[in-house]
Amino acid sequence: MLSNLSIKNYALIDSLNVSFTEGFTTITGETGAGKSILLGGLSLVLGKRADLSALRDEGQKCIIEAEFEIKKYKLKPFFKVNDLDYEDRTIVRREILPSGKSRAFINDTPITLDILSQLGNQLIDVHSQHQTLQLADNDFQLKVIDALAENKSTLDDYSEKLDIYKKTSKDLEQLVDFQKNADKEYEYNSFLLKELEDASLKVGMQEELEEQYEQLNNVEGIMEQLSKSEQLINGEQVGVLCLLSELKQASSKLSGFGNQYSGLNERIQSVFIEMDDIAGELQSYHDQAEANPQLLEEVSGKLQLLFNLQKKHAALDIEELIKIKEALSEKVGVTENLEANIEQLQKELVRDESALEEVAKKLNASRVAVLPNLKQQLENSLEMLGMPSAAFQIEIHPSSSFKSNGKDNLSFLFSANKGSNYGELKKVASGGELSRIMLTIKSILAKYEHLPTMMFDEIDTGVSGEISNKMGDIMSTMSKTMQVFSITHLPQVASKGDQHFKVYKTDEDNTTHTRMKKLTADERVVELAGMLGGNDLSDSAMAHARQLLN
Repeated sequence: MLSNLSIKNYALIDSLNVSFTEGFTTITGETGAGKSILLGGLSLVLGKRADLSALRDEGQKCIIEAEFEIKKYKLKPFFKVNDLDYEDRTIVRREILPSGKSRAFINDTPITLDILSQLGNQLIDVHSQHQTLQLADNDFQLKVIDALAENKSTLDDYSEKLDIYKKTSKDLEQLVDFQKNADKEYEYNSFLLKELEDASLKVGMQEELEEQYEQLNNVEGIMEQLSKSEQLINGEQVGVLCLLSELKQASSKLSGFGNQYSGLNERIQSVFIEMDDIAGELQSYHDQAEANPQLLEEVSGKLQLLFNLQKKHAALDIEELIKIKEALSEKVGVTENLEANIEQLQKELVRDESALEEVAKKLNASRVAVLPNLKQQLENSLEMLGMPSAAFQIEIHPSSSFKSNGKDNLSFLFSANKGSNYGELKKVASGGELSRIMLTIKSILAKYEHLPTMMFDEIDTGVSGEISNKMGDIMSTMSKTMQVFSITHLPQVASKGDQHFKVYKTDEDNTTHTRMKKLTADERVVELAGMLGGNDLSDSAMAHARQLLN
């Protein structure tokens, strides 16, 4: 329930701080006193969008803070899902900055407006005057029926299966659309893929080919240098090996004269062995080196192919070409398996539709079952509210398509008088009748939805006298199981409140302020008398006010 509301720098309110209790709270005030401002401030903390026009002083930020006692309302899962700190006394705060930016907090944790709105919908049901138009909306009417049928878990199941069905349907639609251009794309992608596959791409192959090309293209120079190197090593008189051989013989004779000469000999022996090995390799390379114009042309062709492929696919290197080949292979594979994939999705869609249809039938059966109960509750309540001939004709028919809340079409018709034709609520019901019907429906919903708080904004518009007294009784009865607020112009309703607040204006320093105060018992008498007889507080008006309170 709403236990405290604080508003700063909003519209005509510079600062307001009020506390509320359980039960039935009535709020009164002259037209233009600011009751709508109070409701507007509360709606901001419940997630409504704001703009700079809400600021009283455009140089200061607007702060609206509401404290709720939520221990009894099973909201811990919501806090856990949204990673919020749960408190039995939860504080929701909304700030509107002079820059126009808005911030929201739950227990001092910053949150999005969407999360704030989700929580607000679970804390307070605000009935504003325009909401009466919802009576003509099939979705709202089905919501009432689902509340009586206790369909919440079934609706959750339906919603989950509908999401699956829509996803499968979308995937199938996209695949079928893809198939329309698949043949042309398949041929082109297959051609590109074959080009890349024929190139036998491997990481590092370009570097190897470039090295091979350089060797083949410069074979004469290579052979010349190899011959020169062989001559330097194997020359009979001044060749490196000849000289090393003499050095080896000399060091071998020295090796017996001490360890230092022995070590030196070993090193010279190693140098001779290494140089002899180098001589062998030079001979081998020289024997292998030969001009091969055909191989040169082949290597050149492979390199040119790689360059062309890189240019064609705007690739920097072989690695990128390999990735492009893999992507093309996947595309071609998808196209080749297109028929099988479409067939598989068609089977899945049939399965998903069957599961969805089953839940839709369950919803339909439970809704049809409660229609007599809803009709009786509505007509009995409206009879108490001065509409003894009010009658409803409520029927549910299967729809050909899946909707967000099932597969039902609803006919919700109303007749206010005997012998009158049934018609849609918005066409045949007056404003006062719509108010009474809405209050009746809200009282029915309150039994099943278990909202902590319900706020009525002049739901008694268009009624008076004994009917308004009965409407006050209904709201008072509702307040036995939930917190109920009523912003009203009717003394009969205002007198039913367990606590009574007055909204009024004051002029201070040439500035108008909206204030709100809780009335004492004596102040309530004066307020009700004023509502009954205007500014002339006659003895009869005062007596009538006391009678209402008693």
